[in-house]
Amino acid sequence: MTEPDRTPDLRISDAERHAVAEILRDAAGSGRIDLEELDERLEATYAARTYADLVPLTSDLPSAPTPARAQPEAAPATTGGVEGEARPVRHLAIMSGLERKGVWTVPAAMTITCIMGGADLDLREARWTTGECVLTVNAFMGGASIVVGPDVDVVVEGTGIMGGYSAPSGLVDSELADDAPVLRVRGIAVWGGVSVERKHRKGRGGLPDGRKPHRLH
Repeated sequence: MTEPDRTPDLRISDAERHAVAEILRDAAGSGRIDLEELDERLEATYAARTYADLVPLTSDLPSAPTPARAQPEAAPATTGGVEGEARPVRHLAIMSGLERKGVWTVPAAMTITCIMGGADLDLREARWTTGECVLTVNAFMGGASIVVGPDVDVVVEGTGIMGGYSAPSGLVDSELADDAPVLRVRGIAVWGGVSVERKHRKGRGGLPDGRKPHRLH
């Protein structure tokens, strides 16, 4: 006699709870579920103990992996992405902070979720893996501050609900070449804010040693 499949009864990890929560936030950002339902599902997600508890929370959402059969997700990356990375880099700041500055690698896609926490990203000395980075910042009673140099084209597409997203103020003029890297900022801010500010680079017109920023090839 074949033993019944007891996989749904297995205990889940924090990483798997965070993965489901990210699916729910993406669904709210695209309008598939409203904020009230998002709150209810997030509460159920972080209270879940087994795979069976998680399955109903994403079963009606498109492209949602089945937690009972999915491989455990790796811990959030502590640095920017690497060249050729297919999956977005994900960071989670819950009543804590995330900081990236100096020389670091900007991935093609990055998702940051701030829950009563914040993120500070300075891209002025960063290296780009591709010509565009899609940065998704979901802020819930939290926020993010992003700094770019004059040579980065910024497109802000986020949705604010009792919060908001702000593009560069124009206090520093942009200096965009035809192949300028593009930072596309998306997400949803609820009682939170995401700001992008353009500032001069350190040194004269470039990096501290005078070099212009470059992309990785």
